Amino acid sequence: MGSFIIEGGHALSGSIRPQGAKNEALEVISSVLLTDDEVVISNIPEILDVRNLILLLEGMGVKVVRLEKGCYSFKADSIDTEYVFSSDFIGKCASLRGSVMVIGPLLARFGHAFFPKPGGDRIGRRRVDTHIQGFMNLGAAAEYDSAAGAFSLSAPAGLKGSRMLLDEASVTGTANILMAAALAEGETVIYNAACEPYVQQLSRLLVSMGAMIDGIGSNLLRVRGVKYLHGASHKILPDMIEVGSFIGMAAMTRSSVTIKDVSWENLGIIPESFRRLGVRLEQTGKDIFVPAQESYVIDSFLDGSIMTISDAPWPGLTPDLLSVMLVVATQCRGSVLIHQKMFESRLFFVDRLIDMGAQIILCDPHRAVVIGHDHNFRLRAGKMLSPDIRAGIALLIAAMSADGTSVIGNVEQIDRGYEDIDGRLNALGARIERQPSDK
Repeated sequence: MGSFIIEGGHALSGSIRPQGAKNEALEVISSVLLTDDEVVISNIPEILDVRNLILLLEGMGVKVVRLEKGCYSFKADSIDTEYVFSSDFIGKCASLRGSVMVIGPLLARFGHAFFPKPGGDRIGRRRVDTHIQGFMNLGAAAEYDSAAGAFSLSAPAGLKGSRMLLDEASVTGTANILMAAALAEGETVIYNAACEPYVQQLSRLLVSMGAMIDGIGSNLLRVRGVKYLHGASHKILPDMIEVGSFIGMAAMTRSSVTIKDVSWENLGIIPESFRRLGVRLEQTGKDIFVPAQESYVIDSFLDGSIMTISDAPWPGLTPDLLSVMLVVATQCRGSVLIHQKMFESRLFFVDRLIDMGAQIILCDPHRAVVIGHDHNFRLRAGKMLSPDIRAGIALLIAAMSADGTSVIGNVEQIDRGYEDIDGRLNALGARIERQPSDK
């Protein structure tokens, strides 16, 4: 396992540009399987999860050309349909959460798909029930092969449009069903659909490829299936999670930082959520400016009760930022309840923060109360492992503000979601040394 050696206590200064959105990239890259024409996608984050998905597509026979940094051409005109039943395909899918996104396109275009329970973070159960039920609503037959530990889906006569009410507003589930419905016969109505910017972006790409989709940006999508989708070009949005991570870094290190080209209209309540923690930030054109603050005070509700920050489906706060906000709260003035509703194992990393001197009460797997130090007490340096992408970046932020030198192992988890994070932060003044895994 690789590691980061972080010398804490250094202020940051300058500007930084967020990478392309990881969650959007996994969806739109998978959509290239829906057509045999060329699809060009730009602003792709060159991170581990995305690279692994591209390698998976190449194994399936997709022709991939790197036109320039972050810009790739895809052409899926000679897919090896037998490969999707191979042990190599199953092995790659099992280690990559984003692999589930190829199932909808494969099923819609070729009439069958075979995939294991997808891998990824150790943050709790990540059900695929919404995906499977959606495909069954479209007429697919589904079986579970316990020996192979994989699902088998088939629709030899093609998919048929239908009306469905999703059991949860799953982002990946909505995206997967949406891609399948684009080539299904007739009209598909998806109610309780996720409406995150990632789904909106996928919808716009599909429309540019010839799909017929109404209700983009709402929780009610109408898809009129077409027989063929053609090529298109698409640019991925800036990563809202990385924008939030940089806001948290600036606050924790009491630094003045400008975050460039953030796509304000797609940040939702992220800026306001940080303001509730007392973090000042300003919109300057397309950028966010975070001024240096010696102290930041947590708001309270109008009735005087303790502030609660929780995740919710869009336009609510994304669960991917709660780990960062929890770390920021450790140096606030005041107290806040962090309520992680979606994943039952995502808050367990707070044990590492407690070891660093943070005042946190872990109430249960979903809730933690944070009593802020108001920067009167700096966190202590520590040695820890990154359990998942978002906890990893939260621990990195804590280490950057801590007193002393910290070591974070298993940084491959951070690399899955953040491109060259050590190099980009060092350019702002951080002191992060990467220790390769072979040492």
